[in-house]
Amino acid sequence: MTDKTAYVPPKVWTWDQASGGQFANINRPIAGPTNDKELPVGKHPLQLYSMATPNGVKVTVMLEELLALGHSGAEYDAWLIKIGEGDQFSKGFVEVNPNSKIPALLDRSTATPTRVFESGSILFYLAEKFDAFLPKEASARAEVMNWLFWQMGSGPYLGGGFGHFYAYAPEKFEYPINRFAMEVKRQLDVLDRTLAERPYIAGNDYTIADIAIYPWYGALVEGLLYNAAEFLSVQDYTHVQRWAASIKARPAVAKGRKINRVWGDEADQVPERH
Repeated sequence: MTDKTAYVPPKVWTWDQASGGQFANINRPIAGPTNDKELPVGKHPLQLYSMATPNGVKVTVMLEELLALGHSGAEYDAWLIKIGEGDQFSKGFVEVNPNSKIPALLDRSTATPTRVFESGSILFYLAEKFDAFLPKEASARAEVMNWLFWQMGSGPYLGGGFGHFYAYAPEKFEYPINRFAMEVKRQLDVLDRTLAERPYIAGNDYTIADIAIYPWYGALVEGLLYNAAEFLSVQDYTHVQRWAASIKARPAVAKGRKINRVWGDEADQVPERH
């Protein structure tokens, strides 16, 4: 039985010990840089500073899809940001993203270099810049944006909620695992019901909505996140499974998933792209 009297929050919270399980060494309640290191800059128009987490994969897949369409202006340098070592807290990175989260993009093709941060914002920026993977018709465009924002709002429940307490927290606690497992399964059901009626998330066409959602929920039903496939009974979401398989088969997706990756099979690792 859970001891409901084990913890009583203080009147004022103070940061007096490491917190965050596997990521305790990089968690802190303040923003800003911790060192003066500048970011490297390559020769291509777009400079990406990232790591192949689901949010990072969104952007490398988008860039590879744009290159596959023949958009030479989408050529990019992908620099590895080792988040476990705190690279995201360098002065150079904070100048591109004051929130110190990957991915971050610097577009040097504009008169003044344009910084773009937050993965959803980067997808939208690139879709508009290259007129790709985002329809022009108002209703269709709104539907894509609905699902892009759905992912940005829902993803933290999967990653920071379920993933943290199920896989990364220093101890297993029934309440948060049950709470977030319920929400993740609800989200999978939302996707499954939607994909029962259409081939892609926002309709008949592959868009930035699919590119945003696949690295999280596609990887989840493929058994690649948190070793949680059996726990969440992901095989039950047959329409999500079908959709994920179709996205995985795209050559640009296969390429994009490898960029800034430094774990797993060596054949699937491309730490940096120049």
